[in-house]
Amino acid sequence: MANYLFTSQRLGFRNWRHDDIDILFQINNDEDVMEFFPYKPSKEDTKAFIIRMQEMYAEKGFCYFAVDLLDTNELIGFIGLCEQTYIEDMGAFIDIGWRLKKSIWNKGYATEGAKACLDFGFDTTNLDKIYSTAPEINLKSQSIMKKIGMQRIKTFEHPKLLNDERLKYCVLYQKQRILNQASGN
Repeated sequence: MANYLFTSQRLGFRNWRHDDIDILFQINNDEDVMEFFPYKPSKEDTKAFIIRMQEMYAEKGFCYFAVDLLDTNELIGFIGLCEQTYIEDMGAFIDIGWRLKKSIWNKGYATEGAKACLDFGFDTTNLDKIYSTAPEINLKSQSIMKKIGMQRIKTFEHPKLLNDERLKYCVLYQKQRILNQASGN
């Protein structure tokens, strides 16, 4: 059994291992999973992503976590938090994102996992705001953003997708930490 950093009802969240590369590479090469991305990552890209997430976790205490089904310990993809800097007028911000294998879609795992990651971000790492972005045409991800209580802030042109007419217009959602009102303020 894996040593999980935290769990939700059906999911375990952990740091990445070297033996996750092949499974994530398979997920990254599914046409449906990658429908709203400009390309499918190579095996080297996948390995570099995992190393980057391991380093981010060591430095920041969060990353896009490897996610397992608790009942089988099967890696199903990632859900988590990642520092991003690609929106010019925002500087660095914390993004919540997910990528799950197609065979487990439509079972509520992305929503369940994203809620757990929001809680982790607000309660464990003490973040004040968490954002999420997706191409405007990605209605599935926007549905999850709404289900986890995020509010749409704006539409913007993604600087890394300017040459892709289908994907360049993206939405930005936000959720703020709710401060405890019991302090008498």
